[in-house]
Amino acid sequence: MIFVSWTLKIEEMAVNLWNWAITNKMDLVINEEQKAKVRHVACKLIRMCEHPDASEEAIQRQILMSMKTGKGWVDVGNVALADDFFQSAMTSLEQLYSKLTQRSPTEEHVIMQKNTVERDLLKVLSYQAEAAVAEGDFQRASSCILRCKDMLMRLPQMAYYLHTVCYNLGIQIYKENKYEESCFWLSQSYDIGRTDRNSVEPEMLAKVLRLLATAYLDWDSSEYYDKALNIINLANKEELHPVGLFLKVKILLKNEMANQELFQTLMEILHFGMSLNFCLNIVKLLVDHERGSIGFYFLKIICEHFQSSEDTSKAQLLHIDMLLQRKEEMFAKEKVEEIIIGHQTGKPLASELIGYFHSIIWKQAARSFQVHNFDNALHWYCYSLRFYAADQSDLDLAKLQRNMASCYLHLGRFDKAKEAVIKAAQRDPRNIFTQFYIFKISIVEGNSGRALEAIITLEYLLTTEEQHENNASTKRSSGVMLFSLAAQFALENGQQVVAVKALENLAKYSEEPPQVLTALKCLFRLFLPRVSQMPECENKKKEMDRLLAYFNRALLNLTQLFEGEAWTLASKINEAHWFRKTAWNLAVQCEKDPLSMREFFVLSYKLSQFCPSDQVILIAQKTCLLMAAAIDLDQGRKASTAFEQTCFLNRALDLICKCRDIWNLLKTTGDFSRDPCETLLLLYEFEVRAKLSDPLLDHFLEPVWELPHLESKAFETIAALAMEMPACYPSIALKALKKALFFHKRKESIDVLGYSKCMHSLVNLLVPDGVPNTELCPMEEIWGNFEDALIFISQTEGYPEMEILCLMIKSWNIGIFLYSKRMYVSTEKWCSLALRLLNYLGSLKSTYETQVNILYSELVEALEKNKRSAFNEE
Repeated sequence: MIFVSWTLKIEEMAVNLWNWAITNKMDLVINEEQKAKVRHVACKLIRMCEHPDASEEAIQRQILMSMKTGKGWVDVGNVALADDFFQSAMTSLEQLYSKLTQRSPTEEHVIMQKNTVERDLLKVLSYQAEAAVAEGDFQRASSCILRCKDMLMRLPQMAYYLHTVCYNLGIQIYKENKYEESCFWLSQSYDIGRTDRNSVEPEMLAKVLRLLATAYLDWDSSEYYDKALNIINLANKEELHPVGLFLKVKILLKNEMANQELFQTLMEILHFGMSLNFCLNIVKLLVDHERGSIGFYFLKIICEHFQSSEDTSKAQLLHIDMLLQRKEEMFAKEKVEEIIIGHQTGKPLASELIGYFHSIIWKQAARSFQVHNFDNALHWYCYSLRFYAADQSDLDLAKLQRNMASCYLHLGRFDKAKEAVIKAAQRDPRNIFTQFYIFKISIVEGNSGRALEAIITLEYLLTTEEQHENNASTKRSSGVMLFSLAAQFALENGQQVVAVKALENLAKYSEEPPQVLTALKCLFRLFLPRVSQMPECENKKKEMDRLLAYFNRALLNLTQLFEGEAWTLASKINEAHWFRKTAWNLAVQCEKDPLSMREFFVLSYKLSQFCPSDQVILIAQKTCLLMAAAIDLDQGRKASTAFEQTCFLNRALDLICKCRDIWNLLKTTGDFSRDPCETLLLLYEFEVRAKLSDPLLDHFLEPVWELPHLESKAFETIAALAMEMPACYPSIALKALKKALFFHKRKESIDVLGYSKCMHSLVNLLVPDGVPNTELCPMEEIWGNFEDALIFISQTEGYPEMEILCLMIKSWNIGIFLYSKRMYVSTEKWCSLALRLLNYLGSLKSTYETQVNILYSELVEALEKNKRSAFNEE
């Protein structure tokens, strides 16, 4: 009892769920796939309640639910799930049939019940056919449908249903270009449909046959053309329809039917009373299939046949179009004159045909223009202009005036061209093509100011209106094309200033990197000769800034060019080489403008990154970065504020790091032992770190002291930089100067002058303002340095006299300083050193000797008086 109760509850739940799906589908709450899922669950629940003694009603419900669920899954494309439900429906049908035959009292009743079951069986088989088609299983699908077809003898009322199923399958397969299978389904649809003419109308049978003929035709095999022709004839017998007649002509053309037989069919069309539009479409079909002669002849017959029709103008226009295609201009002009006169004297063209008329005329004018027959082009445009007399507000009239202006320009009739352009501007001043012709007229007249205004207006129209238009991209590309043509026209007429503006706009608005780069190269070729001859002034600075902007745009477009595939790699690299070399040459010319020089060097480096990293490119990159870093350092030294100086120094440090990477790579390509790059990088980086007060400066210098290739000059530079504001590192300067002196003395050929300068720097560091810096260096070490200088002077010739004098004065001042400190013994030692240095003076000795000796005597006398204080000295 409990089991029965649960079964009933599940069954009730399943039915309620099923009904809910139907109700909510009608209310559009759930979509088809969701509906299939709900039905799936409901059907599964019902199948859980199956038992051998189920009632006929329950079995019929199971059949219905299984069929509907399977069909739902087929409709949403999930055939795999559908098959299970179709098999379940088949099983339930067998069960129902068994029950019905067992309880039916008479044979007549058995037949009736069997028909009921077979009707559902046919539907299941048709659903299985649809599922098989979805899976691409033609054999299975056709087998199912043929079984259904056999059942129609017992179920004639299902003929319309099966006919429709086959037709829909034929359409579905035709769309997938499976013409052979489509022909099978459509043939079955026709065969089934004609067995039940009470239900299937002739129009529907004709429709099936037309699609079947189309499938045979599209199969594109000549062996099926005859079959297609027979089928379309059959379709036209079922229903005479324009589509059927059109298709018949198409089949005849495909079958390359002789003109005589084809003409018979065409005359049949007239006999059947087809419309003028239909007949004209037949003419176009004939022309498209290269049967222009018979098409032209048929068109003449059409014109005569529909002479009294209001729509005859359409035939006349097509006649003109065909005459022009056949290059029979004289006859075409006569027909055009007839239409124009008729339009102006009470036989106006329909509004929908006016555009067609102008299209024919303009196409012929364009053909003449292309072969440079500008007089003839004007003649055809004048036909169009005469037609516009009735409607002067059309914007196309402005376009017509522009086209006529172009012809006049080519013919050298500038007054007429100007007149046409003025008329175009009156009607359509905001048109970019109108402005372009204003520009051309201005160039021809030599009015560069007006030409520039036209270019500026063209740019304004391009930038301000494109955001409000749907065809903004088309207008932009047209505008870019006009800038290109304008630049070319201006250059051809010697208007360089105007050409520059057009080229700048071309480079600015074009979205094609090759076009942008070509425009920029033209600009450089125009500017470089002029800029190189300009004196240093504000105007030259402006021109240099403009060139820098050009390079930045070139850099951006080279990036895009290398990302694309339009050019070969070699062509791309050649472009990059051209721009990097140009940037280098400009940098070299900016000797008096270091900031511009720096920017050009940096740009040359960036542009060179598009080139293969061979030795030549690496050397160029290294040089660019070194020069740019040097300029940044120099600007940092001149900076008026600490913030400005920091910016320059940080920028220099970035360039130095990049340069070091390139230098390390370059060293692997050859011998660069004589290249000073490494030393310069070291000095540049030291200067930056020193002036930025880098806390790791000593750590940075640790390996530097041990470098074998550094010479005395490098250490002297380190010393100078260590004390150059805002840096202040006296201990580093002292160590560097000692290193420098060591290297000076170690040379085989001693540079006396260099040694003296280095010693001078050391003495100034140790004894600033005449007072020894004992915090930096003890007195004994200071004394040692002076003695070293004296020994060097005594052993070499050519020591600068002024340097000896400086040492003498410094020595004397130290002695006097010590005297003030009551250090009398040391005082005498330092002053005696001054007297010894005095002996090595040349021409200056006589000047200082008497004075120094007197001072020394006075000092000795003072020292004698203070001998008792000698113990005060430490």
